[in-house]
Amino acid sequence: MEVSAYLAKSHQLFSSQLFHRVQMAGLFADSKTFADAVPKQSVEAVLAAFDAQQPADDDALRAFIDAHFDLPEQAKEPDVQSDDVNTYIEKLWPQLTRPGGGVTEGSLLPLPCPYLVPGGRFREIYYWDSYFTALGLMESGHVELVRNMVNNFIALQQNVGLIPNGSRTYYNSRSQPPVLALMVRQLAGVAGDDADLNAFYLQALKREHAFWMNGYEDISDATTAIQRVVRMPDGELLNRFWDDSATPRPESYREDVEAAANMDDEEACAFYRNIRAACESGWDFSSRWLADPQHLLTIQTTDIVPVDLNCLMVILEQSIASLSRQVNGGQCQEAQLWEEVAEARATAVNKYCWQQDAGVYVDFNHKLSVQSTVHALSTVLPLFAGIADKYQAAAVAGALETRFLRNGGLVTSLCETRQQWDAPNGWAPLQWFAVQGLQSYEHDKLAAEVMSRWLNTVDTYYKANHTLMEKYNVEDIATSASGGEYEVQHGFGWTNGVTQVFAKALRTGTPASSAL
Repeated sequence: MEVSAYLAKSHQLFSSQLFHRVQMAGLFADSKTFADAVPKQSVEAVLAAFDAQQPADDDALRAFIDAHFDLPEQAKEPDVQSDDVNTYIEKLWPQLTRPGGGVTEGSLLPLPCPYLVPGGRFREIYYWDSYFTALGLMESGHVELVRNMVNNFIALQQNVGLIPNGSRTYYNSRSQPPVLALMVRQLAGVAGDDADLNAFYLQALKREHAFWMNGYEDISDATTAIQRVVRMPDGELLNRFWDDSATPRPESYREDVEAAANMDDEEACAFYRNIRAACESGWDFSSRWLADPQHLLTIQTTDIVPVDLNCLMVILEQSIASLSRQVNGGQCQEAQLWEEVAEARATAVNKYCWQQDAGVYVDFNHKLSVQSTVHALSTVLPLFAGIADKYQAAAVAGALETRFLRNGGLVTSLCETRQQWDAPNGWAPLQWFAVQGLQSYEHDKLAAEVMSRWLNTVDTYYKANHTLMEKYNVEDIATSASGGEYEVQHGFGWTNGVTQVFAKALRTGTPASSAL
């Protein structure tokens, strides 16, 4: 079946009265459950049966669902036992691995190669999660699995038109932070001088860049933002997060509809798009995207030019330049042009996102033409991308040590809210970006301290609960993390990967960057 057919069938289900009734009835504690359900017959046949039967109440509706759908297994802790965290992770990799191959019904998109899921309720491959998971896979010698995941992303890119948030039909209108270039860099030693493989990766990176820059030719004085492209006050082009749809998310349908219940149609559409755009950021949700950090209804993601996204775009552009030289020769004019594009973006990031007085990088609100007041761990991405000068890097390191560093590692932001990407939570991918950035500017002592505290957090929780988690409370490491739309998940891909790399770095005294 063509991918377009999967998308059409899913749209037919997700826009149906059946889907609306099931989700609004709250038959399942997690709205994602029904979005992941697989019809036992064709979607057309199931919807026809629903129209004919018209279940009268919630009990009858649940009986109809049980008769016509196979529900996904509920999230549970992995069945792995070990006294040692590293051994646990090694045993966990096979449990998180899924075979490639086609599916016939449901929201899961077919992938040609085996892949890893993050764990828990996340039963499909996720884009930016996979980069951090791959750190551990490379450390464990599973290079072929990393290459398979990259091939899956490129297949999705070719078949769907983007690398979606995850391999579900309901993610087809948004992506996640662009880390394909980072994963290709991980495989540089595998590709070597293979011209055909490097050309294959180069075209994929160009398609990634074209996706993020789609519509830039139509930017004008009257229209300064189109999809993911924003023209800044002095004419520079930077990127923002976006979603091509402005409807409730199928996987969080009830939550979105209820949140927008008192809005008019225009307000509701803006709310839905901003919620979806925040999901594209990977930081769903955070005070970074809120006009009022304590109220989700003030979400304004599409107004924000994020510092981290644009740093990853710099890396993408630099990677295209580098691969162009490999494929086309050292004096490649195309490579020089891409280097100039990357340099211009880096200059713009420093211009709009560097907050001199506070010594941190922040986001920029392009609607109000002001810097954000939210200080978040995204401040480390300019160091990770290598676009900060030594003074800026030292200032950021100072801010990390005096304001972000907690007993259990680096806190996600300095705002304590009910959102999961804020204090008191810490996340493995942000610890990785921070450590890499610090080491790049020779702040090795602080980098080692971050790694040590993070590993202690993971180990302490593991000894008490015999599991690894999606996120941690870094202010009170004996307490589980909280916040967000769902219960904290077990597994967990990116925690496993970062933990393995940090453990080796401290054990051997080598930089964590040696994992790249």
